[in-house]
Amino acid sequence: MFSDEIKNISWDETTQKIASKTSFDVRRALAKDHCDVEDFMALISPAAEPFLEQMAQLSQKYTRERFGKTMSMFIPLYITNSCCNSCIYCAFHRENPMERTILSIDQCEDEYKAIKKLGPFENLLIVTGENPAKAGTDYIAAALDRAKPYFSNLKIEVMPLSTEDYALLTHHGLNGVICFQETYNAANYNIYHPRGMKSKYEWRVNAFDRMGMAGVHSIGMGVLLGLEKEWKTDVTMMAYHLRYLQKKYWRTKYSVNFPRMRPAQNEGFQPNCLVNDRQLAQVTFAMRIFDHDVDISYSTREPEFIRNNMCTLGVTTMSAASRVNPGGYYTYPQALEQFSVNDDRTVEEIAQSLRDRGIEPVWKDWDGSFDHINMSLS
Repeated sequence: MFSDEIKNISWDETTQKIASKTSFDVRRALAKDHCDVEDFMALISPAAEPFLEQMAQLSQKYTRERFGKTMSMFIPLYITNSCCNSCIYCAFHRENPMERTILSIDQCEDEYKAIKKLGPFENLLIVTGENPAKAGTDYIAAALDRAKPYFSNLKIEVMPLSTEDYALLTHHGLNGVICFQETYNAANYNIYHPRGMKSKYEWRVNAFDRMGMAGVHSIGMGVLLGLEKEWKTDVTMMAYHLRYLQKKYWRTKYSVNFPRMRPAQNEGFQPNCLVNDRQLAQVTFAMRIFDHDVDISYSTREPEFIRNNMCTLGVTTMSAASRVNPGGYYTYPQALEQFSVNDDRTVEEIAQSLRDRGIEPVWKDWDGSFDHINMSLS
């Protein structure tokens, strides 16, 4: 399990390594066809800041070689904000005095129908809080079953599950799982996650192993930028984690996310640092140079102008018309959001903006029949 691997990687030493990288280290990384984690550290370091234009060009080159001039489009659906965790940065934390909602399966179907009216979405991300007693695996399975007639590609962003539960959900149409580790800093992890299942660091960080063992086709990773002051150390730990997973579960497709903290209805918590647009671009370019094939996703957390600029330079997946409250498309459009959306353009406005930049929005890039083909070839 990765929890055993990460014990051998010092947080403080990694922070020092990043700070000590030189322009020579950056040039060496940029000259290599295949980078390792040491190279990634150089590319996100302060020493790489003067090389940002060169990094952008290289990132664009690798993206076009692997993905063409396309952008995979998806939409998230929150089906419950009921949560047993006490994450101090999240509006859904259990101490927040707010109305809790768990959509019925019929209400979920109303949301699916409403989403299909917004645009030709085929990639749906189902999102929940963490309440296994009231909205556990059986509930998620039922939501997936009802979604299958409407969408060709179903992913979930839910509480970490057991290997058996992940495997079970693949038989209900599940194709991918997204899970944010939030931070890899084990020393500070429980400061941000004091109570609930999410307070169990090893259970969460090993969820990706359990996804791999269950044969989940697509695994998405992410850290919450702004949670830790040493955010570059966090993304380096994610790079280590990505390489570990690729080696161990090599048939799986991987994606990475760099969500920056956004305002939420949650008094008392402020980010430990602010990651600016230039820094976000640098870490995106670094990740693409580090891994030519990984899917890089930007959500509507990010503003219009940064998504417009990055759509040609390394990002390969984007959300559109997102609502981050349960039933936000049809049932409860005014419910409390988990965080504030930054890019509130319509589906067509985002699609046209991509086309104006020579990028073709792709609404369907997966079909369940692919599974049967892969099984016959393996």
